[in-house]
Amino acid sequence: MQQEKTKEDHSRLINVLAKDLTAQNRRLVEVPYTATLAHAMNTLVANSISALPVAAPPGHWIGAGGSMIMESDKQTGTVRKHYIGILTMLDVLAHIAGGGNLSDLSDLDRKMGSQVSSIIGHCLEGLSLWTLNPNTSFVECMEVFSKGIHRALVPVESSVESSNTISGVELVESASSYKMLTQMDLLRFLRDHHFDDLSTILSRSISKLRAVNDSVYAISERTTVSNAINSMKSALLNAVPIVQAPDVTQEDHLQLINGRHRKVIGTFSATDLKGCRLSELQTCLPLTALEFTEKASGKEREMVSCTVDTTMEEAIEKVATRGVHRVWVVDQQGLLQGVVSLTDIIRSIRAALL
Repeated sequence: MQQEKTKEDHSRLINVLAKDLTAQNRRLVEVPYTATLAHAMNTLVANSISALPVAAPPGHWIGAGGSMIMESDKQTGTVRKHYIGILTMLDVLAHIAGGGNLSDLSDLDRKMGSQVSSIIGHCLEGLSLWTLNPNTSFVECMEVFSKGIHRALVPVESSVESSNTISGVELVESASSYKMLTQMDLLRFLRDHHFDDLSTILSRSISKLRAVNDSVYAISERTTVSNAINSMKSALLNAVPIVQAPDVTQEDHLQLINGRHRKVIGTFSATDLKGCRLSELQTCLPLTALEFTEKASGKEREMVSCTVDTTMEEAIEKVATRGVHRVWVVDQQGLLQGVVSLTDIIRSIRAALL
């Protein structure tokens, strides 16, 4: 009986398509390849987003990952622009941290004046640009996002041949306009729409669904913003927990440490730096990451955490409501046990569905 219910639920979810998931999303926010990093960061802040597609004239660039994702005129089909990659906050941090002196204002100024075309691809994600056909099913979208792809472009009207039969992820697409679909959109859709039989899966704990990743890197309460940025760049991490580590060597405050069984006291995320003006960024770099996060929010921030017994529904509610991309898993004493990311959530729900 239980098996039948899940199958029935699967067919219900299959009625949901990528175009339904993006129906309420705004038009794509993008920057031209000639935009400076400072301009791109202003665009990120103004639109409350953490990644930007970069557009260039057609015929001059190789798209990220060999992709050919074009915007074309609806009437004539003439190609107007080519999306060459995605600029993420991690790319921005990697660029700011890479080479030169982080505390040298003129060096920082020069970096903020760099063209975004020279910055995309510092990190793996910027090198991959995906499009999902509008008729891709919810479950197929889950498959793509369960592999660690955080976002994909969905054409408002696809011109890929017989697009009402084709679904799935594409590297070649031409459309008159696109919308962005993210992992968060998928989870907010699950939170806001009730699928009767999915409730069985969502009522199970994150540990039973094997969503908890127990390998978790952290920074200490004494790690500076500058060292945190360098460490996150090397490990390709968008965020790290800040933990109490009175017992570690001086050297360990300069790098990532194993966070397990340590008390979590905060989170340092790449997006925390998004709203920083150049002058502020300058003064923030020598601060500890803990001081910076408290200063940035003007108060001590409530940390988003859960336990291994938290249900999947509760975990989705936490990430979707608080707009975070991961939840730290702690024990009753607040000691770190692991982390659940959006990728982990999507992967484990998909596995349970299948």
